[in-house]
Amino acid sequence: MGDRVLLGICIPNFRAGTNPETMLAATQTAERLGWHSALATDHLLVDSAARGQDYRHIYEALTSVAWLAGQTTTIRLGMSVLVAPMRNAVVMAKELATIDALSDGRLIAGVGIGWNQVEFESVGEGERFQHRGAWLEETVALWRHLWSGASGPYRGRFDGWDEGFFSPLPPQGEELPIWIGATADPALRRTGRIADGYHSTRTDPDTMRQRLAVIGAAAEAAGRPMPVASTRLTVDFMGSRQGPALVAGTPEQMAARLRAYSEAGTDHVALDFGETDPDAAAKAIERFDEEVVAGLA
Repeated sequence: MGDRVLLGICIPNFRAGTNPETMLAATQTAERLGWHSALATDHLLVDSAARGQDYRHIYEALTSVAWLAGQTTTIRLGMSVLVAPMRNAVVMAKELATIDALSDGRLIAGVGIGWNQVEFESVGEGERFQHRGAWLEETVALWRHLWSGASGPYRGRFDGWDEGFFSPLPPQGEELPIWIGATADPALRRTGRIADGYHSTRTDPDTMRQRLAVIGAAAEAAGRPMPVASTRLTVDFMGSRQGPALVAGTPEQMAARLRAYSEAGTDHVALDFGETDPDAAAKAIERFDEEVVAGLA
């Protein structure tokens, strides 16, 4: 891993005032600067009690990533994270495979179980909320079955069929990376057992280190490699905000914060710059690259 983490952005597909021009400007700027990835946020129908107000205005994650795939060439694209249990597993398998093909194998399938029961109920999946962890675990197995090119029968607790042909396959095949967002120990252990990556939110370096220990133990017990470790952070150039998942203050302080995450075992960060104007979004990413990234060299 080294001293430097891979840099990504949170695609500004959410927050009041954002628009497709801002999404495109941010993603293309990150690509031009050689950053690793751009990840879209996911919600479908939040209620007034949902965390914050940022998710009331949000462009659908998979559609956004597919659109950006056609206007980029090198940056990896994904989700931070897709609330998979609110959707049909086979339809998602087809959507993800198609986006991987459209992007020439650049997709990262970031998924999670979600937290808002009201949102599940609003989209007609209220009963699934209580067993969404088991549903996600089976869905990951289902996806890899389909992405491998297998046409034979599939039998699971929630889905099954005798015969089904799935084509085209994603260019990455069943190796298409699946990153799972998780906080509770059972979900962390699930991540270690089945995922290629772990993607956290609202996590400070010490908590990240503790969670990665749980994930690592589960991965070792399952005979799997340690998943890639990723976290989502908010950038605050003014240093005026409070919270556990901030990169804030002077360039030196920001660089030190990224080093702290790296030392805790983090391989990748997705940075949320909070901008909804195209020019402001591009300039914020350029400023971070010039002032902070240079200090990590």
